[in-house]
Amino acid sequence: MCAKATMEEFEALLNESLQIDTPQEGSVVKGRVIAIEAGQAIIDVGYKMEGRVDLKEFADMSGSVDLSVGDEVEVYLDRVENARGEAVISRDKAKREEAWDRLEKAYANETRVEGAIFGRVKGGFTVDLGGAVAFLPGSQVDVRPVRDAGPLMGMKQPFQILKMDRRRGNIVVSRRAILEESRAEQRAEVISNLYEGQTVDGVVKNITEYGAFVDLGGVDGLLHVTDMAWRRVNHPSEILSIGETVKVQVIKINKETHRISLGMKQLQSDPWDAVEKAYPIGSVHKGRVTNITDYGAFVELEAGVEGLVHVSEMSWTKKNVHPGKIVSTSQEVDVMVLEIDSAKRRVSLGLKQTMRNPWEVFAETHPVGTQIEGEVKNITEFGLFVGLEHDIDGMVHLSDLSWDQRGEEAIQNYRKGDVVKAVVTEVDTDKERISLSIKALGDDTFSEAIEGVKRGSVITVAVTAIEDGGIEVDYNGMKSFIRRSDLSRDRADQRPERFQVGDKVDVRVTNVDSKTRRLGLSIKAREIAEEKEAVEQYGSSDSGASLGDILGAALRNSERG
Repeated sequence: MCAKATMEEFEALLNESLQIDTPQEGSVVKGRVIAIEAGQAIIDVGYKMEGRVDLKEFADMSGSVDLSVGDEVEVYLDRVENARGEAVISRDKAKREEAWDRLEKAYANETRVEGAIFGRVKGGFTVDLGGAVAFLPGSQVDVRPVRDAGPLMGMKQPFQILKMDRRRGNIVVSRRAILEESRAEQRAEVISNLYEGQTVDGVVKNITEYGAFVDLGGVDGLLHVTDMAWRRVNHPSEILSIGETVKVQVIKINKETHRISLGMKQLQSDPWDAVEKAYPIGSVHKGRVTNITDYGAFVELEAGVEGLVHVSEMSWTKKNVHPGKIVSTSQEVDVMVLEIDSAKRRVSLGLKQTMRNPWEVFAETHPVGTQIEGEVKNITEFGLFVGLEHDIDGMVHLSDLSWDQRGEEAIQNYRKGDVVKAVVTEVDTDKERISLSIKALGDDTFSEAIEGVKRGSVITVAVTAIEDGGIEVDYNGMKSFIRRSDLSRDRADQRPERFQVGDKVDVRVTNVDSKTRRLGLSIKAREIAEEKEAVEQYGSSDSGASLGDILGAALRNSERG
């Protein structure tokens, strides 16, 4: 019984001794270099175990190996014994395990770690964190994109761990976070010494389309293009270049975002303070066209003072033309000041006002009755437009084309491009309208022919044609037509064939139409008028005397007279 107990105690002590003395696989153990041969270091890890490690696992960042026999090192024990009876050990794994423990503590405490960029991979770089390899994304290298990372390679510097997964062996670090933190501290210190309205010197760091970033000694401020000069600046590169030292004024500081707005023009006198005095309304000045838009052109009167010539104020005659067809950029022009709004910093200018109104000039040089000659520019349903001097047009209305033809017929005789003569009949400078007449060039034969003739007059006409519906007659060269029903008071005599060409006939004028240039004539109306007159003078219809008696008496009376 005693012997059995002694054996059990011995086994227990032996097992305990083995557990204490034999290192556990998968752990880091200390060993001593006992030999270096064939590019390997032979390391005694104790417990009568030796293993081999390639010398390259002891190399530093430069690739050199500083290892000697007798040096004590830490290695990772993969297996206690391999096929050759040697321990399977690794220096790299030992460093990695040590590094991971250290890095996990740094990650948990959000402290910086030291490392060195040693390689380039897709999307970024690899960083040695003292035994563990981390990934540095390209966007996390610097606060601004880095074109050449060469100077950063192999240089020990601090990094911030963004993410790590020991099971998968993934570590993501950032250099940018470190720079931003130090930059923020530096910015805060610089900004604390700045105040709005302060004048400082800075260096132009970067130029964009909307402005320039100026380094004020550790902090950047934005100099917007509109704050560079009082005049219009199309692009900052017109007045600034990278690396140039400039004097600027601090316009605004945002303490929360640390954004600083700068200005250059604020250090110069505002030209708008003297605009109303320098450019009184109605005065004419020379200016330079700086910009052309669909609605007009901007003209610079002096540095910082621009005015707008609206498209409606550009030309007396070119009404629906793009401003670019009238003026060009950088062209020098004479303009008149029409209006000034200092509060809105606006000046309204006129280009056409520097030239005389062409309609006024035409009215002075071509009074009513003047004969002109011009080319037919356009033909419309209501008349012809004739080109005149100074690029203005005059209009010949349909009613002013011909004495003898209706306007619709007369206009068919004209084509675009024809050169015609006309007479000025009216010039309206306010409405910019000139009325012309072509028919006024000739005599009005109708008016001459019927001079003294009015409605109710009795005239003598000559028969020129016999038709079924009536007869055509002539009076002083003017043709008229007497209808069958107007040939006689008696129905039996309303026969055209009772007349012959050349007969002279007395007729009564029933209508004078100047527009149609026609006379309304009637034999019947003359007979009725004569009967009425005879009755009034020599009898009445109820006196018992016949019409023949009355007319005979009237005839005898006229013969005696």
